[in-house]
Amino acid sequence: MTTTTNEAPALIRYRPTGLDAAPEVNALLERLGLGPFTPDGLTAFGGRNDNWAGTTTGGQQVFVKTVARSPDGSRPEIDRALAFEASAARLPAGSPLRTPEHLGTDRAAAVSAFRLLPGARSGSEVALDGDFDEELCREAGRAVATLHAMEPVGGPASTGQAEAVGVPGPADPSGGAAEVGIDTGEAPLPPTRWLRAFPWSEVQDRSMAQIAAWKLVQDDTEVVAALDRLRERERTAPHTPAHCDLRFDQFIVHGDSLYLCDWEEFRWADPARDVGAFVGEWLFQATYSVFAPTGEAAAGDTVALGFDLTHQEIVERGTAGLRRHLPRVAAFWEGYTGCRTPDPELAERAVGFAGWHLFDRLIATAQAHAVLNPVARAAAGIGRTLLLNPAGAVPTLRLTAPAPAPPRRTATSRSPR
Repeated sequence: MTTTTNEAPALIRYRPTGLDAAPEVNALLERLGLGPFTPDGLTAFGGRNDNWAGTTTGGQQVFVKTVARSPDGSRPEIDRALAFEASAARLPAGSPLRTPEHLGTDRAAAVSAFRLLPGARSGSEVALDGDFDEELCREAGRAVATLHAMEPVGGPASTGQAEAVGVPGPADPSGGAAEVGIDTGEAPLPPTRWLRAFPWSEVQDRSMAQIAAWKLVQDDTEVVAALDRLRERERTAPHTPAHCDLRFDQFIVHGDSLYLCDWEEFRWADPARDVGAFVGEWLFQATYSVFAPTGEAAAGDTVALGFDLTHQEIVERGTAGLRRHLPRVAAFWEGYTGCRTPDPELAERAVGFAGWHLFDRLIATAQAHAVLNPVARAAAGIGRTLLLNPAGAVPTLRLTAPAPAPPRRTATSRSPR
């Protein structure tokens, strides 16, 4: 792992895969007229996909990443990302939804290039440092609302892919037209069939902790029924363009601006997915701070790790964490509803998706472990509560209409003595 020398804390950097093993990267950069990467200072960010960040021989700072192709040779993640870029190109200047500039994509090689934002910080780092404040959350709400109000190129189709729309130029550096259209297929998570039985074909790719996490879900018949209800409500809910993989690390803070990135799961879906995921991220943060305080939670705390806490201390820390983070949820919702009027049931569905998000974090954090993390277990307990009673949690999570401002006093009004 490497570090940066920028004055501002930046995204954590890693040693990237050698470019000799990925010749398509420099091939794309050269076709775009940027020149290949210079070896000096070439780094990578975390994530499941190979990526490279650095300066080209043409003096351009660029971020390049690859995505996996499906067994049948298709490139659904690239196609979804291109569908977003085509739709986002219609956004007006100064839009609340900002995303790093897309420079070009080689669909055949499943490689995309973007303008690098030097010195940027991921939203997950900003949150852990205690700097993802209410104003940033409000800005995130405006960005997500703008996404949900966006008109997708080609429009949604009733089934399958929307009508493909040609996008000439840098999206397809070979000179042809890349076919893009918003994906209207159902989002894969939570996988309904896995709620009752884990496929044997998937066992070899899962850690013991992940298998235990799935069993925790499957053995809870009330949670399974709640997830079935959530997916049924999703099918009949109004759909919009949606990110569908919203987490803190999909946000980037660069200077005074907030960016949203990683559009490989972009599709026509229930907007409550994105709202619920953002809420779920803060609930996971609140749970995590019980056991390992960070940022402002760690200030003045004499216990570095809280696994030896008493029940009362756990309750007190958890309550304090919620007190810190709920105003951020409220600020996000204020920004969201200030840009877009949600459907009447969106907040309740969002609470359900926040509940699923916490189970999803339980499963994701179990990937490299033999036993379940007690922090993630605690978060899943909160997720269960939300799934079983989403309507009751709406006011608690402050996903309600803001209280009307008190009337302004006129010159003739008098206050009681």
